[in-house]
Amino acid sequence: MNTTTDSTPEALRATMVDHIKSAGHARTAAVEQALRDVPRHRFVPAAQLAVAYANQAVITKRAADGAALSCASVPTVVAMMLDQLDVQPGNRILEIGAGTGYNAALLATLTGPTGHVTTVDIDPEVTAGARAGLDVTGFADVEVITADGSLGAPDNAPYDRIIVTVGAFDIPPAWREQLAPGGRLVVPLRWRGQTRSVAFVHESDRLRSDSVKLCGFVPMIGQDSELSAHLDDNELVTLYWDADQAIAPEVLHGVLVTPKATMWSGVIVGGAEPFDGVWLRMTGTEPATCRIAADRVAVDSGLCTAAIPTRSPALAEGDSLAYLTFRRVDPDEAGDARAELGAIGHGPAGEPLAQRLCDQIHSWGQDRAAEPVVTVHPAATLDEQVVGGHVIDKRWTRVVVTA
Repeated sequence: MNTTTDSTPEALRATMVDHIKSAGHARTAAVEQALRDVPRHRFVPAAQLAVAYANQAVITKRAADGAALSCASVPTVVAMMLDQLDVQPGNRILEIGAGTGYNAALLATLTGPTGHVTTVDIDPEVTAGARAGLDVTGFADVEVITADGSLGAPDNAPYDRIIVTVGAFDIPPAWREQLAPGGRLVVPLRWRGQTRSVAFVHESDRLRSDSVKLCGFVPMIGQDSELSAHLDDNELVTLYWDADQAIAPEVLHGVLVTPKATMWSGVIVGGAEPFDGVWLRMTGTEPATCRIAADRVAVDSGLCTAAIPTRSPALAEGDSLAYLTFRRVDPDEAGDARAELGAIGHGPAGEPLAQRLCDQIHSWGQDRAAEPVVTVHPAATLDEQVVGGHVIDKRWTRVVVTA
């Protein structure tokens, strides 16, 4: 049981940072010290102290339907992205998505008195809150701008570092143009139904990743290019895909009630072992990769038993579909839970699609720590200049994922 002393902001903050470190983040002394110094609770004054320092997002604004519009991100994710950004003293930094102002305060701590931090958000209520939090905690030098984040902040460019703290479906030209040569851009980029925090280095006319990590973020307003459709009459199962994919939802409607083909890969994962790398690899090798989500009723009835009901990878081609699933197998020698990954296919080509998905599982199983390289080119880049992987065409860019 916590004593009064153990429940002080300082003690809770120390516990938070210790947890971050144990999770493998805050790898540099500078990032660790910034997290220990900046009082997170002062940026979320409406939250209880224990909540402010828990490893969870603190929602600070919601839409009428309850969807999160702004928040203080999960501390482990904050630290992970700061590791990816690699801020150096004296850096000029642009943050897209002001949030509570907490992340900007961390950035200002890292860049020091010789650097400069600009944070931008389209919502004046959010920027007002960030400004208030920064002022009360001694970070008055951070510049807070109310504007469309997709346009960056040209008056303070070029930037050595740009960090985006809202989910982005694409990389607007302004971010690349305002990033100095050799500079770093860290962005939660969404493609094929999943979001990854990607650390890019600005190389000439392209951005090239050197770190790709799983994450989740509130989406950027006005950037949603994901399409969706229900697969059943009761609207229990939904398929999500990108605008550049030739998926016809009317053809797939009802596919889940057709006979299913179930295949098992022989690839075993521990009970707490992540297998999201299967999905990431699929995005670089399978153009048909998309996302499926099933309501609890659909799972309980057996209509759709995806590995993670709310978000699992799938392959959709023509009138057929396959998705990732798993089954429990015997515990290991220590008694820990284990599962075998597999695929369930529906439709005329459901079986070969399930086999293709199992092939992806096999490939991932041979090197579970491998990270594909993500390269981003301007949308006008010619086909012959875009080589080395699967190309995903977006509004402003051509994204190449090389598994």
